[in-house]
Amino acid sequence: MSSHSYEIALFGEFLKGDLKPVLNRVALHSESAHQMHSYEVIFDPPDAAAQREANQEPALLRAKKELLEPDAKWLLYSYWKPESARIHPEATVRPWATVQVVGDALGFASALGYIKRSPICRRGYIFRRGKLTIQIFQEEQVDAKTQEPIPAHADTLWQVIVKTANPVRGTQEVQALMKGLIDLRRQDV
Repeated sequence: MSSHSYEIALFGEFLKGDLKPVLNRVALHSESAHQMHSYEVIFDPPDAAAQREANQEPALLRAKKELLEPDAKWLLYSYWKPESARIHPEATVRPWATVQVVGDALGFASALGYIKRSPICRRGYIFRRGKLTIQIFQEEQVDAKTQEPIPAHADTLWQVIVKTANPVRGTQEVQALMKGLIDLRRQDV
């Protein structure tokens, strides 16, 4: 028996012209919805390059903070290598852990030896349906000098991430719900 929690995720993308039909369909079948604007920093472990050269996927650390919530705390997510597509062809399934950090989460990750990559921001919507979280967003770059988000270009693709923790069943429900609008699939990155 494993002591890990598992994240189950599906991914998709669509053009801005499909935004309204996608939002309408998801909202119709969701229990709640709200806007999101998150600041995220991905960290590599110090030996990430060596692990990749050895054909191993390093455990990534992601720091995330919601910009629309004035008192939001940093959350740290640790992701391990996804389970094999042979075992879970319908969705990305990977062990993960989360922890809320009080204070300097980015400094904490650096003190653990993790190496900071470029930050990104995600602006869009979060929907909830039972244990499922459906994020629909555009990625924004971060200005290197000011560390402020740069609004996405009008033609930037909209992305969808459907996530849940154990079990896998709910993701098939959302695939059926989105059929005809978005192809949701497994993604191992």
